[in-house]
Amino acid sequence: METSVRKQRVVVGLSGGVDSAVSAWLLKQQGHEVVGIFMKNWEDDDNDEYCSSRQDFLDAASVADVIGIEIEHVNFAAEYKDRVFAEFLREYQAGRTPNPDVLCNAEIKFKAFLDHAMRLGAEKIATGHYARVRQQPGGRVELLKGLDPLKDQSYFLHRLNQAQLGKTWFPVGELPKTEVRRIATDIGLPNAKKKDSTGICFIGERPFREFLNRYLSHAPGPIKDDRGRRLGEHVGLSFYTLGQRQGLGIGGVKDKKSARGGGEHEPWYVARKDLDSNTLIVVQGHQHPWLQYRALEANDLSWVAGVAPATGAAAAKTRYRQADAPCTVTEASTHHLRLDFAAQALQWAVTPGQSAVLYDGEVCLGGGVINSATLAAG
Repeated sequence: METSVRKQRVVVGLSGGVDSAVSAWLLKQQGHEVVGIFMKNWEDDDNDEYCSSRQDFLDAASVADVIGIEIEHVNFAAEYKDRVFAEFLREYQAGRTPNPDVLCNAEIKFKAFLDHAMRLGAEKIATGHYARVRQQPGGRVELLKGLDPLKDQSYFLHRLNQAQLGKTWFPVGELPKTEVRRIATDIGLPNAKKKDSTGICFIGERPFREFLNRYLSHAPGPIKDDRGRRLGEHVGLSFYTLGQRQGLGIGGVKDKKSARGGGEHEPWYVARKDLDSNTLIVVQGHQHPWLQYRALEANDLSWVAGVAPATGAAAAKTRYRQADAPCTVTEASTHHLRLDFAAQALQWAVTPGQSAVLYDGEVCLGGGVINSATLAAG
């Protein structure tokens, strides 16, 4: 974020968490006219034990009171259901594993929220994401990683375009999380020690399978290993994702012919979902060849600069919490992306529906939705 800027009217998305609270305070300290907005994105069951929406709003209102800014409660639940949740269910029904936080940022926080803020006369919006925006000569803007490598959220923001980023500030993107907590404590914010939220925005902390059960049809079927042996029964392919280790219900199964001291006690992982035969295929051991991929293809692409990057050497993430992996961009356009990974950078359990995001150092270039992947041993 620029430091020597003229004073502007900024609408901040206050989530009830500490990051957005400190973002609002920093902007107020810089002399901007700051208004807070709390976004309500889900209301189907907001009276149950898992939905924290009401408490989050109370926390956001308390923060606004301490900082001395107005706060407005805005309901985007209808837009969320149409633009994010419906797509989320479609992907799960198709056997893929979507990332709704990516879609939520593109469709709600930086579209519906941005539009609402502009109607309120805002010149800029701000959120508590750990990312940065850099202005280039000529007016182009770049999306950069947050300076705290443990909190960087550029992966979830990679679908933002020039118009959206040009109106956005990420005040805490310049800070480590420890400093954000310290500021919150020093200025007496009521949520200074509030735990970071985890899980998907509309599911919260609730049991994931129980939630999906309400919305997805589920036909049980066999769980088989890589040799075709039946090990158990799954509850419905939609409820599993590639690389999943927990909740398979086959922990006690082992290969009776394995050599003593071999890998027979290694954990099982989901390796494939065969929709045609409704079979879940699992393999044993993190390094199993069916979990190692050398290439991927993605579609539904979005490039921050508005144009696809050049082919050649780059770095990519195929899931959020991983180091950038060196790769070669062998094809990149507005419709199709192919990445090839070297033998020393094979990608583990590449999952259709998740996002492949490209980086050039600290600059996030954009990315797309993984459509298919090629096994290293294939």
